[in-house]
Amino acid sequence: MKTPLIEVTGGEPLLQQNVHLLIDTLLDSGHQVLLETSGERDISVCDPRVYRIIDIKTPCSGAAGSFLESNYDVLSSIDEVKFVICTREDFDWAIGIVQEHALIERVNAVHFSPVMEQPSDDFIQGCASLDPAELSDWILKSGLAIRMHLQVHKYIWPPQTRGV
Repeated sequence: MKTPLIEVTGGEPLLQQNVHLLIDTLLDSGHQVLLETSGERDISVCDPRVYRIIDIKTPCSGAAGSFLESNYDVLSSIDEVKFVICTREDFDWAIGIVQEHALIERVNAVHFSPVMEQPSDDFIQGCASLDPAELSDWILKSGLAIRMHLQVHKYIWPPQTRGV
């Protein structure tokens, strides 16, 4: 394919043994590369040419403790961070993280996405959806430069669909 932009994602890509070789090869061949990661692994080892999108897990996600705190120190102006918001408590927690780590000033963009309904299974707790209009209202009232982000794949495929 002759696409100039490639995003490396899916599960946690930094768990894959050869992911850095793949990214470096793509960058060296002239592609722009995005890396979407949960931030549970050290992002400082990534090629500085890669655009990192870090999905910081909120308390209601059940995985809030997975973020590697030292990653805050290596975020750059080309990076983006995103939070999937489940509840008002998640929103307030995420605002606290954004302010504590001066993320709006440090990264290219801060995104907040409303969670879509997620049925529980053997691996995840599950949750109800958050109305995008409600999250949008919270963002606007915060007065902060946070981007509303809708997880488009969740609108295209049913919530239980995996691998998309």
